[in-house]
Amino acid sequence: MSTTEEKSLNFIEEIVEEDLRSGKYKTILTRFPPEPNGYLHIGHAKSICLNFGLANKYGGATNLRFDDTNPTTEETEYVESIKADVKWLGFNWAKELYASDYFEQLYNFAVDLIKKGLAYVDDSTSDEIAASKGTPTQPGTPSIYRDRSVEENLQLFAEMRAGKYKDGEKVLRAKVDMASPNMHLRDPIMYRIKHAHHHRTGDKWCIYPLYDFAHGQSDSIEHITHSICTLEFIPHRPLYDWFIEKLDIFPSHQYEFARLNVTYTIVSKRKLLQLVNEKIVDGWDDPRMPTISAMRRRGFTPESLRDFCEKIGVAKRENLIDYSLLEFCVREHLNKIALRRMVVFDPLKVVITNYEVGKVEMLKGENNPEDEDTTYRDIPFSREIYIEREDFMENPPKKYFRLAPGQMVRLKNAYIIKCEEVMKDEQGNITEVHCTYLPESKSGGDHSNIKVKGTLHWVSIPHAINAEVREYDRLFTVENVDEAPGDFKDYINKDSLHVVANAYAEPALQHAKFDERYQFLRKGYFTLDMDTSEEKLVFNRTVTLRDTWAKEKGKA
Repeated sequence: MSTTEEKSLNFIEEIVEEDLRSGKYKTILTRFPPEPNGYLHIGHAKSICLNFGLANKYGGATNLRFDDTNPTTEETEYVESIKADVKWLGFNWAKELYASDYFEQLYNFAVDLIKKGLAYVDDSTSDEIAASKGTPTQPGTPSIYRDRSVEENLQLFAEMRAGKYKDGEKVLRAKVDMASPNMHLRDPIMYRIKHAHHHRTGDKWCIYPLYDFAHGQSDSIEHITHSICTLEFIPHRPLYDWFIEKLDIFPSHQYEFARLNVTYTIVSKRKLLQLVNEKIVDGWDDPRMPTISAMRRRGFTPESLRDFCEKIGVAKRENLIDYSLLEFCVREHLNKIALRRMVVFDPLKVVITNYEVGKVEMLKGENNPEDEDTTYRDIPFSREIYIEREDFMENPPKKYFRLAPGQMVRLKNAYIIKCEEVMKDEQGNITEVHCTYLPESKSGGDHSNIKVKGTLHWVSIPHAINAEVREYDRLFTVENVDEAPGDFKDYINKDSLHVVANAYAEPALQHAKFDERYQFLRKGYFTLDMDTSEEKLVFNRTVTLRDTWAKEKGKA
């Protein structure tokens, strides 16, 4: 029996294979075309994986092209963050390109359409143009400027470029069909006047092409074979094809797939920007955000994101993917690579009364038991240790297997201890627990006659290092935020961040690295945060050890 199952092709792969088989293309060329007006999010991750993945699978290439046709919203900061995200996901582009590279060529395309009588300058206001478009059931009304002569349109368009007119004073429209049932074909605007500084071309241009005019032509200029978009661009495809046909240029073709929608998440740039501007989150890379930079900071791995995109597949119909699947993919990868460490969040002091005062014993702990070639770290053990306060109960119920008076537990990688005495302050609060240890019960030894059901993590008090731990959770409390009534901010999860200001970690974490992942035993998966300084280590929780939300929502 084969160890690898042959996966069925998705519908885009079927198209690509047929195009290559028929000889339509000798090789394929895709593109990832983000607008540099914000940070990429998890939806973009799917598009990146699809475009670059197709090219990798079929021996083609992918261009990274920035759709920078709106100077008022675009910044070099976003360009750099996008490039970093694509590289982090594990992909390399063939060419780094910009729609602004083609401004002169796009202008000449527009002139060509004017000469063919297929474009005209319109002096109408934006409100007048919108009103003249009609409705989906009623045809639009042609502009009074629609029949301007070719000569007049050429002159006016040249004057628009030269900066003779103010913003909004004139636009260039394609002359398509004001009665078309597709509203996008009712003489769409190709160019608008915008006196704004562009992040690459400076003040050279004061007219800028709109998406529908720039996108398909940019694809054609680059000879993109498969232009892959999300489903909301289906109504735009006839216009995409119309421009290419009328200009008689390379026939790039657009294909649409369902965008990625994930539960408990929003991907609207407008709403994400609102969260940032109103300081509901701490920037675009706040680990609760769905941006790629935020997921990277939180400790997600590129392998787990690529696996997630592979598992959800490529569909033609919109659906809502459970966030738990993303967490599953993250856990599955982190379990293989994360270094195991012990960290106590809420400490309770344990004194091992029969352990020699001042003695320090170096015990061995596996760095990762999932690794066949695992290495080991030294863990100091001493008379005084910390355990989690929740791991002790003075009056436990039946089947309580943690530490309690007269009860025994194993300390991970160490010894079995037995609770002998509980110490309290004047108010009756437990201050420390006194225990004895069984010297013959050392981990790794032959102690088959000693049976205990509970194993606790711990940290030696004299050797413990301080750390701040940030426990992140889902940012919203409802599955489908977009369809929830009222303001989306009403559903912010007030418990999405819990900070443990002073956790106690085993000393091996003193040498923690930003590119390493850690499993804090019995706590979850964590990564070092960029807020770490020489004075303090800061860790972010990437994901819990198991799906706690499913249990809370009654799904487990």
